[in-house]
Amino acid sequence: MFDIVRNNKKIAQIILGVIALTFAFFGIEGYMRDGPGAGAIATIGDIKITQQQFSREMQDRQERLRAQMGAAFDAKMMDTPEMRRAVLDQIINRQVLLLEAQKLKLVVTNESLYKTIASINSFQENGQFSKDRYERRLREEGMNPAMFEAQMRQDMLLKQLTGSIEESAFSASSIGERLAGLQTEKREVREYRFLPEKFLPDVKLQEGAAKKFYESNGKQFEIPEQAKAEFVILSMDGVAAQLTISEKEIKDWYDANRSRYTVKDLAKTKAKAEVILKQVKADPQAFAELAKKHSKDPGTGENGGDLGFFAKGAMVKPFADAAFKMKEGEISGLVESEFGVHIIKLTGIRKTQGEEERRASHILIGFETKEQPLPEVRAAIESELKKTMAGRKFAEAAEGFANAVYEQSDSLKPAAEKYKLAVQQSGWLVRTPNPAAGPLGNEKLLKALFSEDSVKSRRNTEAVEIAPNTLVSARIVEYKPAAMQPFDNVKASIETLLKRQEAQAMAKKTGEEKLAVLKSKDDQKTDWSAVKSISRMDARMVPPQAVPVIFRLDAAQLPAFGGVEIPGAGYALYKLIKVAPGEKLDDERRKAILGFVGQLASQEDMQAYLTALKTRYKVKIDQAALEASKDNR
Repeated sequence: MFDIVRNNKKIAQIILGVIALTFAFFGIEGYMRDGPGAGAIATIGDIKITQQQFSREMQDRQERLRAQMGAAFDAKMMDTPEMRRAVLDQIINRQVLLLEAQKLKLVVTNESLYKTIASINSFQENGQFSKDRYERRLREEGMNPAMFEAQMRQDMLLKQLTGSIEESAFSASSIGERLAGLQTEKREVREYRFLPEKFLPDVKLQEGAAKKFYESNGKQFEIPEQAKAEFVILSMDGVAAQLTISEKEIKDWYDANRSRYTVKDLAKTKAKAEVILKQVKADPQAFAELAKKHSKDPGTGENGGDLGFFAKGAMVKPFADAAFKMKEGEISGLVESEFGVHIIKLTGIRKTQGEEERRASHILIGFETKEQPLPEVRAAIESELKKTMAGRKFAEAAEGFANAVYEQSDSLKPAAEKYKLAVQQSGWLVRTPNPAAGPLGNEKLLKALFSEDSVKSRRNTEAVEIAPNTLVSARIVEYKPAAMQPFDNVKASIETLLKRQEAQAMAKKTGEEKLAVLKSKDDQKTDWSAVKSISRMDARMVPPQAVPVIFRLDAAQLPAFGGVEIPGAGYALYKLIKVAPGEKLDDERRKAILGFVGQLASQEDMQAYLTALKTRYKVKIDQAALEASKDNR
């Protein structure tokens, strides 16, 4: 969490909601509390990690990934033994590190903690820490300052411990240089393919093979449950569209906020500047007096507009571009910048440590302004008033809307009539979220719509917030349960699939037999392809599966032969005929590879350290309990 807090500006979405996969978001006190009757899924000395705690972390991780990935999220990615073990390992890793930090008496001072929190951009306003903004952001994430600061303190504590280990990692430069050389090494190969299509005519399926496949893989041929629904949407935009703002309200707002509707009058500003420029041109010696009289730069006006010496990068671009093109003693024309219009007099040129600096005086003519007439801003005022009024009315309507769809759950019409909403109809929907379904593509709404009560009783769903200030309630009007596609409808496609699988197996078998012959004797009769030159950094000319095979071939005795199955595309043979060193890497790519080697060394050191800590603190995992955790979630 500490790294994310320091480096990411999107605090509301990431800092408080998404924790790096390196560690689970648990504190010491979380492990010490056992839920009633909760069995230990793992122990760290006398500390228990319970089924309840593990399940909660799995659920939290799932929700964070869902928020990150949106419609691309698939709950099945969490439902694997590997993911459950990874989450448990992260909990254990964090716990043993916290115990070690306590043993070493590491501390995070209040001053350091508050300084770090104050540096987070999302807690600042106008570049300064804002307590109100800080507390508001935490409330949005269901936290309070005490909770957040305790978690921050823990993460900073862990950073102290792990940072020293990561920084001490050592990687021999020779290893990095060797790896860099391997990345560019070029290998020349010839290829021969055994394609499945060649074997298709010889494939004979056994009687009933398609039927057997159909019965054994029923899920593949299942038509998921479907429903058509009617729905109503209450949104702030919809509320705004129903509002009417009177001309008097618009005029009153305009009169009370005239200062908001002024704009730069560039023509008037330049006309004023031209008058002053003529005076300067007529009497260059009076430049300082004219600056004192007319310049709007509070820092230099009183001293005749003198800016002193400056480098080019110290000034806004239009000013610097003009000043660094001028000759000493020259007076510029009008130079426009974000601050106004400048008249510049170059008074000196020098070089300091090889960098050219210039000295200048200037007269800054501030922008004149003009008031925008009401007709020009009427539409903007009306929109703003509607938005303000709609926000208030939507807040009032949201609770009533939620009550209406619940209390009269057999129809959406009462709620629609009360809030002047259209009852809309959907096409066929399935449980899986789909952005193409529009408002009904929302996962939470679909879950409510396909709930047992909704399907059986055809009741309205609860009012679901599918987007900020947007509530939707829906009810099923037509439903089709899940059903198997008839065998006759899919028989032909199953037979095609099985034939291709068999042809693929035949291609592989033939290719492997051919490879055995080649390894014992180079077969010059093979119709090899043209030479293909590849490296580890650029292997586009061969399938990805072939790359490791080609680079494992022994280059000491050429030609060398290898083969690999290409799923769905048969079997490929490769004849290695030449190995040559590649081009020298540029400094940037070379440094990147050396850095990567260093990261690997750091990761290995950290893993070794964690392994030692787990042994020291007597970590034990109940594998049966871990596997059972799938059913307890």
